[in-house]
Amino acid sequence: MTYKIAIIPGDGIGKEVMKEAIKMLDAVTLHESVEIEYDQFDWNSEYYLQHNRMMPEDGLEKLKGYDAILFGAIGDQRVPDDISVWDLIMPIRKTFQQYVNFRPAKLLKGLESPVKVRGNKPIDFVIIRENSEGEYSNVGGSMFSGEQRELAVQNTVMTKQGIEQVTEFACNYARNHDLEKITNATKSNAIIHTMKFWDQVVETVMEQHKDIAYEKYYIDALAAYFVQRPEDFKVVLASNLFGDILSDLGSAIVGGLGIAPSANINPSKDYPSMFEPVHGSAPDIAGKGIANPIAQIWSLALMFEHLGRKDIHDKILSSIEELIAGKSRLTADLDGTASTEQAGDELVKILYK
Repeated sequence: MTYKIAIIPGDGIGKEVMKEAIKMLDAVTLHESVEIEYDQFDWNSEYYLQHNRMMPEDGLEKLKGYDAILFGAIGDQRVPDDISVWDLIMPIRKTFQQYVNFRPAKLLKGLESPVKVRGNKPIDFVIIRENSEGEYSNVGGSMFSGEQRELAVQNTVMTKQGIEQVTEFACNYARNHDLEKITNATKSNAIIHTMKFWDQVVETVMEQHKDIAYEKYYIDALAAYFVQRPEDFKVVLASNLFGDILSDLGSAIVGGLGIAPSANINPSKDYPSMFEPVHGSAPDIAGKGIANPIAQIWSLALMFEHLGRKDIHDKILSSIEELIAGKSRLTADLDGTASTEQAGDELVKILYK
């Protein structure tokens, strides 16, 4: 079977780290029993400045024909962030029903966490974030601009279907990976409508999965526990905003955003899923050749796992750990001196040495 991949490098360091991911993709295609065809799309802030839109009118229709999307990063000081996000990333996530955002927080071999871990236990958990509604719903507005009575309203939208389907995904993931516990991130003591509804639906679903342990923490306490005892967590289930914040915190305790991958998943595979590093376009270091390509390449590995090739995912992840353990080809964020290109070349070399 031939898989068709759409590649959107984006802005800033997105273009730099994507070059290294493509090297890895080409190497995998050369050495493994998998056929990959890919096309690149220059939909980014430069495209917006030329066309007054982040992608063509038929952009989503074009993407629909691919098996997966590999995305870099988006963001440019010349274009407001709400435009770059809401005119490119959000339409892809929402139109293609990528209602699961999957972000692993795993302390790889060779790295040390800035937080203390009890009993030398591994830090290895995933954050499963509702990705299509919640706090990031485009519902609201503003009035009386420029006046003293100026106001803005942003509505949170949560649906029974949306909560049920992401909770079912979390349960299935936990069971398929022998993970014994799901932790619900909430704030239902203060956000008494949407978060109480979130808890009720999550707990109704969990009643159907009694083989999996369940616990619930308020988001502020959970953030503290991530720092105090990160080794205790397995699967963390969170709404759109809470999952976004917790995943950056999770990344920080296992090495930083430079190594943090993510997946925007359509579990039914009726539409393509999208795989992207957690980090942004990092304009402060763009063009310097020092960006860490690990997050982008690990996101590529997640893509292969989603396509049914967990063996390739595992090989890539093992190569990343070997690179880290070797120390000699790490980028500056991991206290190394290697360039983005040198780190990428070394990863390909390790993978098929």
